[in-house]
Amino acid sequence: MASDQDKIVSIDYTHREFSTIREDLMELAERLYPDSFQDWSEASFGSLMIDAVAYVGDQLSFYLDYNVNETFMDTAYQYDNIVRHGRILGYKNEGVASTYGTVSLYVLVPASSTALGPDTRYIPLVKKGTRFTSQTGLNFVLTENIDFSDSSNLTVAAAVDSTTGAPTYYAIKTVGTVVSGYFSEETVSVGAYERFLNITLTANNIAEIISVFDSEGNEYFEVDYLAQDMVLKEISNNNYKSDNVPSILKPYLVSRKFVVERDATTTYLQFGSGKEGESDVVADPQSVAINTYGKAYVTNITFDPTRLSQNESLGIVPSNTTLTISYRLTNAANSNVATSGLNAVSAASMNFSDAASLVSSTMQDVINSLEVENEEPIIGDVTIPNSDELKRLIFDTFPTQNRAVTQADYESITYRMPKKFGSLKRCSMQKDPNSQKRNLNLYVVSENSSGKLATTNSTIKENLKTWLNQYRMLNDTVDILDAYILNFGIDFIIKAASTADKYTLLDEAIAALATSYETALYIGEPFYISDIYSTLKNVTGVLDVTKVTVSSKTGTNYSNANIVVNDNLSPDGSYVIVPANALVEIRYPTTDITGKVI
Repeated sequence: MASDQDKIVSIDYTHREFSTIREDLMELAERLYPDSFQDWSEASFGSLMIDAVAYVGDQLSFYLDYNVNETFMDTAYQYDNIVRHGRILGYKNEGVASTYGTVSLYVLVPASSTALGPDTRYIPLVKKGTRFTSQTGLNFVLTENIDFSDSSNLTVAAAVDSTTGAPTYYAIKTVGTVVSGYFSEETVSVGAYERFLNITLTANNIAEIISVFDSEGNEYFEVDYLAQDMVLKEISNNNYKSDNVPSILKPYLVSRKFVVERDATTTYLQFGSGKEGESDVVADPQSVAINTYGKAYVTNITFDPTRLSQNESLGIVPSNTTLTISYRLTNAANSNVATSGLNAVSAASMNFSDAASLVSSTMQDVINSLEVENEEPIIGDVTIPNSDELKRLIFDTFPTQNRAVTQADYESITYRMPKKFGSLKRCSMQKDPNSQKRNLNLYVVSENSSGKLATTNSTIKENLKTWLNQYRMLNDTVDILDAYILNFGIDFIIKAASTADKYTLLDEAIAALATSYETALYIGEPFYISDIYSTLKNVTGVLDVTKVTVSSKTGTNYSNANIVVNDNLSPDGSYVIVPANALVEIRYPTTDITGKVI
């Protein structure tokens, strides 16, 4: 008689697929039940039972492995699960990428009564959303309003009277930015109130949500997270022509809001849990006051002002209404366009300053004359990242905090402010040396329509103040100041090779220096005289550079700031030391750079 020890069969836990489980079960049955079951052929009942158990074991092993793998980011395979992991780690899936490009726009405007220029009444403003089509059928839309009346636009006579020779039409050229895709919308009927309503949009390849309105006219705002109560709203700047800032940035308190969630192909709108009439985004100040107890007198009752904007319901949910959702669809597979490939106007949207007093047929002629062309190729990739690329993006996003702590953080966020709220050419964050606290000085400088450095106007500074306020540390105070612009002139003496033409060589040397200083220097960056020597020596025909003199330029059309160059030279004389709140500009290279050839 066999002992109990003889009946013990070791289990190999690495056997988890159908064939190995079946083999183990067969061995177990043959050893423990040799007298009960003797027929193990494929058609036998015993073989049927063993196959069924092996099949169930294989299924359980598969789903156990699958669930464990999908639980962790490193081993997850399913795309939607990777997106969910990324959402937990702070990554926002942006969906299909968009391609941006620059286009030239042309329009014909009738001449004025004097024929000395275009009739300014008929100079249009091309509105954001104007749609263009490429030769291959790809769609692009204008990202911002384009004003043809800007004085920096190129204007030439396009048609003349055959008798008098006076211009009858003027052609105006300007430049705009386009993005791949086109605008569309869909309506969604919403029934009774539902907590955390989630709406699935039917369209694929949605690049961005433009607007969401209900049938009562209420607007719902996209936020990064439902607990966010404040958004930065774009308001048209009526003083645009004088300060060259199209929009003003204003903080706006919102109670109707949503977040956008995406998987591989579908876009969802996720709302909060607030109910109409029961959720107020602004709290009653008395309800948030800090009460004092145990005193027979009152000295001061204060409250936390940040609680005034708290909305514990995470936003009002639309109910018993119809939502109109506008969005931009991007091109499905490819948005690459060769040079001059984007040349058709599909739908032009224009405004005229005083349309009521103008001749409608003439206005229509101006609208019909609009032409578009991309003078450089539009190249981009609109495919969504694969699983491995998505994991890499998530891992890179997680350690990045959306805040400003270091000098580099502040400068990076400053440059990230959208251009429609004001263009900054250079900025530099410096700690205020005269402050005992965390007072910071942000020095900024802009660029005028001629490409020259200019003082940043107050509108841009106000927008920048609003922009930085959402990122700065609570105990940081930031003063936005103007950087000093130092205009320098360069004079040099070079020795020419015997075979070189001195006049041609001088022009080439000046052109080489002008090219090297086309890009503005950074605030606080030293002005290296040694770079001037190096640039001149690289000009073909120059044997030697005998002398270089740098001077400060002042007077009409120059900056009022200046320094004594000789007093700010480095000990070896190789560079000019520039203050931390200033930057150098060669303002007029053709006249500020002079030289002599010997």
